[in-house]
Amino acid sequence: MPIVNMTYREAVRATLVDEIERDANVFLMGEDIGRYQGTFRVTQGLFEQFKEKRVLDTPITEPGIVGIATGAAMTGLRPVVEMMTMSFSILALDQIINHAAKIHYMTGGQAKCPLVIRGPGGAANQLSAQHSHSMEGWYAHCPGLKVVAPAFPEDAAGLLRAAIRDDNPVIFTENPGVYTVKGDINTDDKDFVIPFGKAKVVREGKDITLIAYSRMVHVCLHAAELLEKDGLSVEVVDVRCLKPLDTETLYNSVRKTHRAVVVYEDWKSGSFGAEIAARIAEECFDDLDAPVGRVGGLNVPMPYSRVLELQCIPNEQDVINCVHKIG
Repeated sequence: MPIVNMTYREAVRATLVDEIERDANVFLMGEDIGRYQGTFRVTQGLFEQFKEKRVLDTPITEPGIVGIATGAAMTGLRPVVEMMTMSFSILALDQIINHAAKIHYMTGGQAKCPLVIRGPGGAANQLSAQHSHSMEGWYAHCPGLKVVAPAFPEDAAGLLRAAIRDDNPVIFTENPGVYTVKGDINTDDKDFVIPFGKAKVVREGKDITLIAYSRMVHVCLHAAELLEKDGLSVEVVDVRCLKPLDTETLYNSVRKTHRAVVVYEDWKSGSFGAEIAARIAEECFDDLDAPVGRVGGLNVPMPYSRVLELQCIPNEQDVINCVHKIG
């Protein structure tokens, strides 16, 4: 059984290769994903391997890309659209929300839309205000879409495979900060799928629960190590899939530790992290020994200055401060 240690970026690429080879209906499309090999090099080498019928370089028109992909999906193909950054998917909101997300419902189930929209979401390194949005909460608000935000290479592989094989439109967010994270992948298992709606306890603890997704899971794990030196046993839960959301795993953890902090990179106000905190407050009120804490990004446009950018993004100390604040 060949277990290969690979980066998150390599795990996504390897999964795309597997699915293109497995299913003749799967193809990729996006800006600069072919000859240029992708802004973050996720699609490196795929154009040379599969040529232009399976890896399509598109014009710079996000509404057109998603519109074409939606039509292709309705006819039985399985397009995987790469957004150069998920911030640019804002331009295609009408196609994504008014069309892809609603086609199955508005046709009375006669049409399916097996479409994946994936790409980097969140802050990278000085990409500034127009390239640093965390869009996952926006899409999790919309019925008809599934939303995934993995933190580890193995989860990225299993959930991307599930997304490509799903008959519904899926938003697949990859934080640029996790592209270099490494993990072991069984490259022989071409059918390794992680079902949607399954959160994962990535660190056991008994005093407090930290809940996060995407890169913030790694921030929480580091914060948990530091808090352990203060005598606190910290549990970390990786949401993995925002929609459908596995509330059972979240509630079970909170009922064990009696305290919770939700950590997310998105703007703190009106985010999906606030949704998670609200659900915990509603369903686990009698089990809580303190209010649910939240650690989110500052409610400002992302600055270009690296010093200011780092001030806007939650870090380990922000998590530790919130844990101590709620006691």
